[in-house]
Amino acid sequence: MKRVDDFRLTFGKKKFVPIMIGGMGVDISTAELALEAARLGGIGHISDAMVTDVSDRLYQTTFVKSKLKLYKDNVKNSDKSKVQFDLGTLAEATKRHVEATMSAKRGDGLIFVNCMEKLTMNAPRETLQVRLASALDAGIDGITLSAGLHFGSFGLMAEHRRFRDAKLGIIVSSVRALQIFLRKNAKLDRLPDYVIVEGPLAGGHLGFGLDWAQYNLAVILAEVVQYLKTEQLSIPVIAAGGIFTGSDAVSFLENGAAAVQVATRFTVANECGLPAKVKQEYFRASEDDIVVNTISPTGYPMRMLKGSPAIGAGIRPNCEAYGFLLDGNGHCAYITAYNREVASHPDSKIVSVMDKTCLCTHMRNFNLWTCGHYTYRLKDTTHRLEGGSYQTLSAEHIFKDYQFSVDQKIALPALPA
Repeated sequence: MKRVDDFRLTFGKKKFVPIMIGGMGVDISTAELALEAARLGGIGHISDAMVTDVSDRLYQTTFVKSKLKLYKDNVKNSDKSKVQFDLGTLAEATKRHVEATMSAKRGDGLIFVNCMEKLTMNAPRETLQVRLASALDAGIDGITLSAGLHFGSFGLMAEHRRFRDAKLGIIVSSVRALQIFLRKNAKLDRLPDYVIVEGPLAGGHLGFGLDWAQYNLAVILAEVVQYLKTEQLSIPVIAAGGIFTGSDAVSFLENGAAAVQVATRFTVANECGLPAKVKQEYFRASEDDIVVNTISPTGYPMRMLKGSPAIGAGIRPNCEAYGFLLDGNGHCAYITAYNREVASHPDSKIVSVMDKTCLCTHMRNFNLWTCGHYTYRLKDTTHRLEGGSYQTLSAEHIFKDYQFSVDQKIALPALPA
Protein backbone atom coordinates (compact mmCIF):
# COMPACT_ATOMS: atom_id res chain seq x y z
CA MET A 1 0.00 0.00 0.00
CA LYS A 2 1.50 3.32 -1.08
CA ARG A 3 2.21 6.27 1.16
CA VAL A 4 2.71 9.93 0.29
CA ASP A 5 6.41 9.39 0.96
CA ASP A 6 6.55 7.09 -2.07
CA PHE A 7 6.05 10.15 -4.29
CA ARG A 8 8.08 13.31 -4.89
CA LEU A 9 7.32 16.74 -6.31
CA THR A 10 9.97 17.74 -8.84
CA PHE A 11 11.02 21.30 -9.66
CA GLY A 12 13.89 21.15 -12.14
CA LYS A 13 16.52 18.87 -10.64
CA LYS A 14 15.25 19.14 -7.07
CA LYS A 15 12.75 16.85 -5.41
CA PHE A 16 10.49 17.61 -2.46
CA VAL A 17 8.05 15.78 -0.22
CA PRO A 18 4.78 16.40 -2.12
CA ILE A 19 3.06 18.17 0.78
CA MET A 20 2.33 21.89 0.63
CA ILE A 21 0.74 23.74 3.56
CA GLY A 22 -1.71 26.35 2.31
CA GLY A 23 -1.30 30.06 2.91
CA MET A 24 -3.89 31.10 5.47
CA GLY A 25 -4.15 34.79 6.41
CA VAL A 26 -4.06 36.89 8.49
CA ASP A 27 -0.88 35.24 9.83
CA ILE A 28 -2.72 31.99 10.49
CA SER A 29 -0.09 30.33 8.34
CA THR A 30 2.71 31.72 10.46
CA ALA A 31 6.37 31.76 9.62
CA GLU A 32 6.83 29.02 12.22
CA LEU A 33 4.34 26.79 10.40
CA ALA A 34 5.94 27.41 7.00
CA LEU A 35 9.41 26.84 8.41
CA GLU A 36 8.40 23.44 9.75
CA ALA A 37 7.10 22.40 6.32
CA ALA A 38 10.38 23.47 4.73
CA ARG A 39 12.48 21.77 7.42
CA LEU A 40 10.63 18.52 6.75
CA GLY A 41 11.29 18.71 3.02
CA GLY A 42 7.92 20.04 1.86
CA ILE A 43 6.59 23.49 1.01
CA GLY A 44 5.13 26.00 3.43
CA HIS A 45 3.30 29.25 2.81
CA ILE A 46 3.20 32.53 4.61
CA SER A 47 0.51 35.01 3.63
CA ASP A 48 0.92 38.68 2.76
CA ALA A 49 -2.68 39.43 3.76
CA MET A 50 -2.74 42.63 5.87
CA VAL A 51 1.04 42.52 5.95
CA THR A 52 1.42 45.93 7.60
CA ASP A 53 -0.63 44.73 10.58
CA VAL A 54 1.33 41.46 10.67
CA SER A 55 4.55 43.47 10.73
CA ASP A 56 3.28 45.59 13.64
CA ARG A 57 2.47 42.51 15.69
CA LEU A 58 5.60 40.55 14.91
CA TYR A 59 8.27 43.21 14.54
CA GLN A 60 6.96 46.10 16.66
CA THR A 61 6.52 48.48 13.72
CA THR A 62 3.73 51.08 13.80
CA PHE A 63 2.45 51.06 10.24
CA VAL A 64 -1.26 50.72 11.08
CA LYS A 65 -1.14 53.36 13.82
CA SER A 66 0.63 55.80 11.49
CA LYS A 67 -1.90 55.26 8.71
CA LEU A 68 -4.81 55.77 11.10
CA LYS A 69 -3.22 58.96 12.40
CA LEU A 70 -2.80 60.25 8.84
CA TYR A 71 -6.47 59.71 7.99
CA LYS A 72 -8.07 60.16 11.45
CA ASP A 73 -10.20 63.07 10.24
CA ASN A 74 -11.88 60.76 7.74
CA VAL A 75 -13.00 58.06 10.20
CA LYS A 76 -16.66 59.16 10.25
CA ASN A 77 -16.78 59.85 6.53
CA SER A 78 -18.40 57.14 4.39
CA ASP A 79 -16.27 58.26 1.42
CA LYS A 80 -13.01 56.32 1.72
CA SER A 81 -11.55 57.26 -1.67
CA LYS A 82 -8.78 59.36 -0.12
CA VAL A 83 -7.55 56.52 2.12
CA GLN A 84 -4.42 55.26 0.38
CA PHE A 85 -1.58 52.92 1.35
CA ASP A 86 1.92 54.31 1.27
CA LEU A 87 3.71 52.08 -1.22
CA GLY A 88 7.06 52.48 0.52
CA THR A 89 5.54 51.35 3.81
CA LEU A 90 3.89 48.40 2.08
CA ALA A 91 7.20 47.38 0.51
CA GLU A 92 9.01 47.69 3.85
CA ALA A 93 6.44 45.57 5.69
CA THR A 94 6.51 42.86 3.03
CA LYS A 95 10.29 42.71 2.91
CA ARG A 96 10.57 42.62 6.68
CA HIS A 97 8.22 39.65 7.01
CA VAL A 98 9.68 37.69 4.10
CA GLU A 99 13.31 38.35 5.01
CA ALA A 100 12.77 37.33 8.62
CA THR A 101 11.13 34.10 7.51
CA MET A 102 13.69 33.23 4.86
CA SER A 103 16.65 33.93 7.17
CA ALA A 104 15.28 31.34 9.59
CA LYS A 105 14.73 28.64 6.97
CA ARG A 106 16.37 25.27 7.54
CA GLY A 107 16.06 22.02 5.64
CA ASP A 108 15.62 21.17 1.99
CA GLY A 109 12.08 22.45 1.49
CA LEU A 110 10.70 25.71 0.14
CA ILE A 111 8.77 28.68 1.46
CA PHE A 112 6.24 30.48 -0.71
CA VAL A 113 4.11 33.55 -0.09
CA ASN A 114 0.37 33.44 -0.80
CA CYS A 115 -0.65 36.65 -2.58
CA MET A 116 -4.37 37.47 -2.87
CA GLU A 117 -5.50 39.54 -5.85
CA LYS A 118 -8.70 40.51 -4.00
CA LEU A 119 -6.68 42.66 -1.58
CA THR A 120 -7.28 45.65 -3.85
CA MET A 121 -6.22 48.27 -1.27
CA ASN A 122 -7.67 51.29 -3.14
CA ALA A 123 -5.01 50.90 -5.84
CA PRO A 124 -5.30 47.32 -7.17
CA ARG A 125 -2.46 47.36 -9.69
CA GLU A 126 0.04 49.46 -7.77
CA THR A 127 -0.29 47.72 -4.40
CA LEU A 128 -0.23 44.25 -5.95
CA GLN A 129 2.92 45.05 -7.90
CA VAL A 130 4.67 46.32 -4.77
CA ARG A 131 3.72 43.22 -2.79
CA LEU A 132 4.94 40.89 -5.53
CA ALA A 133 8.19 42.76 -6.19
CA SER A 134 8.98 43.15 -2.48
CA ALA A 135 8.52 39.45 -1.82
CA LEU A 136 10.88 38.66 -4.70
CA ASP A 137 13.38 41.26 -3.48
CA ALA A 138 13.34 39.69 -0.02
CA GLY A 139 14.32 36.28 -1.37
CA ILE A 140 11.07 34.29 -1.22
CA ASP A 141 11.36 30.88 -2.90
CA GLY A 142 8.06 31.28 -4.71
CA ILE A 143 4.72 33.09 -4.98
CA THR A 144 1.29 31.51 -5.17
CA LEU A 145 -1.27 33.76 -6.84
CA SER A 146 -4.61 33.29 -5.10
CA ALA A 147 -8.08 34.80 -4.53
CA GLY A 148 -8.58 36.11 -8.04
CA LEU A 149 -7.83 35.35 -11.66
CA HIS A 150 -4.45 37.18 -11.70
CA PHE A 151 -4.51 37.61 -15.47
CA GLY A 152 -2.11 40.56 -15.22
CA SER A 153 0.04 39.50 -12.28
CA PHE A 154 2.81 37.87 -14.33
CA GLY A 155 3.03 41.11 -16.30
CA LEU A 156 3.54 43.05 -13.07
CA MET A 157 6.61 40.92 -12.34
CA ALA A 158 7.95 40.57 -15.88
CA GLU A 159 10.71 43.16 -15.47
CA HIS A 160 11.86 41.88 -12.11
CA ARG A 161 15.27 40.18 -12.09
CA ARG A 162 13.77 37.10 -10.38
CA PHE A 163 10.78 36.71 -12.68
CA ARG A 164 12.26 33.54 -14.22
CA ASP A 165 14.11 32.44 -11.12
CA ALA A 166 11.44 32.25 -8.41
CA LYS A 167 8.74 29.60 -8.50
CA LEU A 168 5.45 31.19 -9.58
CA GLY A 169 2.12 29.37 -9.36
CA ILE A 170 -1.58 30.02 -9.78
CA ILE A 171 -4.65 28.68 -7.98
CA VAL A 172 -7.58 27.75 -10.23
CA SER A 173 -10.86 25.95 -9.70
CA SER A 174 -11.55 25.02 -13.33
CA VAL A 175 -9.67 24.12 -16.47
CA ARG A 176 -11.24 27.14 -18.17
CA ALA A 177 -9.65 29.54 -15.67
CA LEU A 178 -6.25 27.98 -16.36
CA GLN A 179 -6.77 28.19 -20.12
CA ILE A 180 -7.56 31.90 -19.92
CA PHE A 181 -4.60 32.56 -17.64
CA LEU A 182 -2.20 30.84 -20.03
CA ARG A 183 -3.63 32.63 -23.05
CA LYS A 184 -3.44 36.04 -21.38
CA ASN A 185 0.21 35.50 -20.47
CA ALA A 186 1.43 33.70 -23.60
CA LYS A 187 3.35 36.73 -24.87
CA LEU A 188 5.54 36.71 -21.75
CA ASP A 189 6.94 33.28 -22.67
CA ARG A 190 6.77 32.29 -19.01
CA LEU A 191 4.67 29.34 -17.86
CA PRO A 192 3.65 28.93 -14.23
CA ASP A 193 5.91 26.54 -12.35
CA TYR A 194 2.90 24.85 -10.75
CA VAL A 195 -0.88 24.95 -10.80
CA ILE A 196 -2.92 24.42 -7.65
CA VAL A 197 -6.35 23.01 -8.42
CA GLU A 198 -8.55 23.95 -5.49
CA GLY A 199 -11.81 22.05 -5.12
CA PRO A 200 -15.12 22.99 -3.47
CA LEU A 201 -14.25 21.62 0.00
CA ALA A 202 -11.47 24.12 0.67
CA GLY A 203 -11.51 26.67 3.47
CA GLY A 204 -12.07 30.40 3.21
CA HIS A 205 -12.92 31.95 -0.15
CA LEU A 206 -14.10 29.51 -2.80
CA GLY A 207 -13.69 29.66 -6.56
CA PHE A 208 -17.28 28.45 -6.98
CA GLY A 209 -20.79 29.81 -6.58
CA LEU A 210 -23.31 28.63 -4.03
CA ASP A 211 -23.67 25.53 -6.20
CA TRP A 212 -20.22 24.45 -4.97
CA ALA A 213 -21.51 21.03 -3.86
CA GLN A 214 -22.10 20.06 -7.49
CA TYR A 215 -18.37 20.09 -8.19
CA ASN A 216 -15.74 17.48 -7.44
CA LEU A 217 -12.00 18.00 -7.02
CA ALA A 218 -11.08 14.66 -8.60
CA VAL A 219 -13.03 15.55 -11.75
CA ILE A 220 -11.54 19.03 -12.04
CA LEU A 221 -8.04 17.69 -11.41
CA ALA A 222 -8.46 15.10 -14.17
CA GLU A 223 -9.63 17.79 -16.59
CA VAL A 224 -6.64 20.01 -15.83
CA VAL A 225 -4.14 17.14 -16.06
CA GLN A 226 -5.61 16.01 -19.39
CA TYR A 227 -5.60 19.56 -20.77
CA LEU A 228 -1.92 20.05 -19.93
CA LYS A 229 -1.08 16.66 -21.41
CA THR A 230 -2.93 17.49 -24.62
CA GLU A 231 -1.14 20.83 -24.86
CA GLN A 232 2.19 19.10 -24.07
CA LEU A 233 2.79 21.39 -21.12
CA SER A 234 4.87 19.93 -18.31
CA ILE A 235 3.48 21.83 -15.33
CA PRO A 236 3.07 20.10 -11.94
CA VAL A 237 -0.54 20.07 -10.78
CA ILE A 238 -1.25 20.25 -7.05
CA ALA A 239 -4.60 19.07 -5.64
CA ALA A 240 -6.16 21.07 -2.81
CA GLY A 241 -9.37 21.15 -0.78
CA GLY A 242 -10.75 18.39 1.42
CA ILE A 243 -7.61 16.21 1.55
CA PHE A 244 -7.80 15.10 5.16
CA THR A 245 -5.64 11.97 5.37
CA GLY A 246 -2.49 10.59 3.83
CA SER A 247 -4.65 8.04 2.02
CA ASP A 248 -6.73 10.86 0.54
CA ALA A 249 -3.51 12.43 -0.69
CA VAL A 250 -2.26 9.18 -2.24
CA SER A 251 -5.46 8.84 -4.26
CA PHE A 252 -4.75 12.20 -5.92
CA LEU A 253 -1.05 11.48 -6.37
CA GLU A 254 -1.91 8.23 -8.13
CA ASN A 255 -4.26 10.09 -10.47
CA GLY A 256 -2.02 12.78 -11.86
CA ALA A 257 -1.35 15.22 -9.02
CA ALA A 258 2.31 16.06 -8.42
CA ALA A 259 1.59 17.10 -4.82
CA VAL A 260 -1.24 18.03 -2.47
CA GLN A 261 -1.95 21.25 -0.64
CA VAL A 262 -3.43 20.83 2.84
CA ALA A 263 -4.44 23.32 5.49
CA THR A 264 -7.42 22.35 7.68
CA ARG A 265 -5.53 19.95 9.90
CA PHE A 266 -2.79 22.53 10.47
CA THR A 267 -5.24 25.10 11.86
CA VAL A 268 -4.95 23.31 15.21
CA ALA A 269 -1.16 22.95 15.10
CA ASN A 270 0.86 24.54 17.87
CA GLU A 271 2.61 26.65 15.24
CA CYS A 272 -0.64 27.96 13.72
CA GLY A 273 -1.46 31.61 14.39
CA LEU A 274 -5.03 31.09 15.58
CA PRO A 275 -5.53 31.92 19.27
CA ALA A 276 -5.80 28.86 21.54
CA LYS A 277 -9.49 29.49 22.30
CA VAL A 278 -10.32 29.63 18.58
CA LYS A 279 -8.51 26.34 17.95
CA GLN A 280 -10.84 24.79 20.52
CA GLU A 281 -13.83 26.12 18.56
CA TYR A 282 -12.48 24.26 15.53
CA PHE A 283 -12.11 21.06 17.52
CA ARG A 284 -15.62 21.32 18.93
CA ALA A 285 -17.29 22.06 15.59
CA SER A 286 -19.89 19.66 14.23
CA GLU A 287 -20.70 19.23 10.56
CA ASP A 288 -23.79 21.42 11.00
CA ASP A 289 -21.61 24.23 12.34
CA ILE A 290 -19.87 24.68 8.97
CA VAL A 291 -21.55 26.97 6.45
CA VAL A 292 -20.85 28.59 3.10
CA ASN A 293 -22.24 32.11 2.84
CA THR A 294 -21.76 35.34 0.89
CA ILE A 295 -20.90 37.78 3.67
CA SER A 296 -17.40 38.41 2.32
CA PRO A 297 -17.20 41.83 0.61
CA THR A 298 -15.00 40.28 -2.07
CA GLY A 299 -18.01 38.75 -3.80
CA TYR A 300 -16.72 35.21 -3.34
CA PRO A 301 -18.63 32.64 -1.27
CA MET A 302 -16.77 31.82 1.93
CA ARG A 303 -16.72 28.74 4.20
CA MET A 304 -16.67 29.40 7.94
CA LEU A 305 -17.99 28.32 11.32
CA LYS A 306 -21.48 29.71 11.81
CA GLY A 307 -20.57 30.72 15.37
CA SER A 308 -18.04 33.27 14.12
CA PRO A 309 -18.52 36.52 16.07
CA ALA A 310 -18.06 38.42 12.82
CA ILE A 311 -21.38 37.18 11.44
CA GLY A 312 -23.99 39.85 12.03
CA ALA A 313 -21.56 42.24 13.69
CA GLY A 314 -22.18 45.88 12.79
CA ILE A 315 -18.88 47.57 13.58
CA ARG A 316 -17.99 50.85 11.91
CA PRO A 317 -15.70 50.35 8.90
CA ASN A 318 -12.08 50.81 9.97
CA CYS A 319 -10.61 51.61 6.57
CA GLU A 320 -8.40 54.41 7.88
CA ALA A 321 -6.41 51.79 9.79
CA TYR A 322 -6.89 48.87 7.39
CA GLY A 323 -8.83 49.29 4.14
CA PHE A 324 -7.36 46.27 2.40
CA LEU A 325 -10.56 45.56 0.46
CA LEU A 326 -11.23 49.05 -0.87
CA ASP A 327 -11.51 48.90 -4.64
CA GLY A 328 -9.88 51.40 -6.98
CA ASN A 329 -12.65 53.90 -6.25
CA GLY A 330 -12.49 53.55 -2.47
CA HIS A 331 -15.60 51.37 -2.26
CA CYS A 332 -16.26 48.23 -0.20
CA ALA A 333 -19.47 46.22 -0.07
CA TYR A 334 -19.40 46.24 3.72
CA ILE A 335 -19.39 50.05 3.85
CA THR A 336 -22.53 50.09 1.70
CA ALA A 337 -24.24 47.50 3.88
CA TYR A 338 -23.21 49.24 7.10
CA ASN A 339 -24.45 52.65 5.93
CA ARG A 340 -27.77 51.10 4.89
CA GLU A 341 -28.32 49.65 8.37
CA VAL A 342 -27.33 52.89 10.09
CA ALA A 343 -29.80 54.81 7.93
CA SER A 344 -32.52 52.24 8.66
CA HIS A 345 -31.95 52.42 12.44
CA PRO A 346 -31.08 56.07 13.17
CA ASP A 347 -31.77 55.75 16.91
CA SER A 348 -29.70 52.60 17.46
CA LYS A 349 -26.22 52.80 18.93
CA ILE A 350 -25.48 49.29 17.68
CA VAL A 351 -26.58 47.90 14.32
CA SER A 352 -26.43 44.38 12.93
CA VAL A 353 -25.17 43.78 9.38
CA MET A 354 -26.08 40.27 8.28
CA ASP A 355 -25.34 40.27 4.55
CA LYS A 356 -21.70 41.47 4.66
CA THR A 357 -18.88 41.62 7.18
CA CYS A 358 -15.94 43.94 7.83
CA LEU A 359 -13.45 41.35 6.66
CA CYS A 360 -10.30 43.34 7.51
CA THR A 361 -11.13 44.05 11.15
CA HIS A 362 -12.64 40.65 11.90
CA MET A 363 -9.86 38.65 10.27
CA ARG A 364 -7.29 40.79 12.08
CA ASN A 365 -9.02 40.05 15.40
CA PHE A 366 -9.56 36.34 14.61
CA ASN A 367 -13.35 36.74 14.84
CA LEU A 368 -14.10 35.32 11.39
CA TRP A 369 -13.47 31.60 11.68
CA THR A 370 -12.91 30.47 8.11
CA CYS A 371 -12.47 26.73 7.79
CA GLY A 372 -12.38 23.73 5.51
CA HIS A 373 -15.31 21.40 4.93
CA TYR A 374 -13.81 18.65 7.10
CA THR A 375 -13.08 20.83 10.13
CA TYR A 376 -15.65 18.77 12.05
CA ARG A 377 -13.26 15.81 11.82
CA LEU A 378 -10.42 17.56 13.68
CA LYS A 379 -11.60 16.14 17.01
CA ASP A 380 -10.78 12.69 15.62
CA THR A 381 -7.12 13.59 15.13
CA THR A 382 -6.26 14.14 18.80
CA HIS A 383 -7.21 13.50 22.44
CA ARG A 384 -9.88 15.16 24.51
CA LEU A 385 -8.19 16.12 27.73
CA GLU A 386 -9.46 15.96 31.31
CA GLY A 387 -11.24 19.36 31.48
CA GLY A 388 -12.90 19.03 28.10
CA SER A 389 -10.38 20.80 25.90
CA TYR A 390 -8.62 19.09 23.01
CA GLN A 391 -4.88 18.56 22.72
CA THR A 392 -3.25 20.62 19.99
CA LEU A 393 -0.64 18.95 17.80
CA SER A 394 2.77 19.82 16.46
CA ALA A 395 3.06 20.68 12.78
CA GLU A 396 5.70 17.96 12.49
CA HIS A 397 3.25 15.34 13.78
CA ILE A 398 0.56 16.37 11.30
CA PHE A 399 3.01 16.60 8.39
CA LYS A 400 4.48 13.17 9.07
CA ASP A 401 1.04 11.65 9.51
CA TYR A 402 0.20 12.80 5.98
CA GLN A 403 3.58 11.59 4.76
CA PHE A 404 3.59 8.08 6.21
CA SER A 405 0.02 7.02 7.07
CA VAL A 406 -1.88 4.31 5.18
CA ASP A 407 -5.36 2.81 5.05
CA GLN A 408 -7.14 6.05 6.06
CA LYS A 409 -5.53 5.88 9.50
CA ILE A 410 -4.75 8.99 11.53
CA ALA A 411 -1.99 8.82 14.14
CA LEU A 412 -2.96 10.45 17.43
CA PRO A 413 -0.30 12.48 19.26
CA ALA A 414 1.34 11.25 22.42
CA LEU A 415 -0.56 12.36 25.49
CA PRO A 416 1.13 15.14 27.46
CA ALA A 417 2.80 14.16 30.72
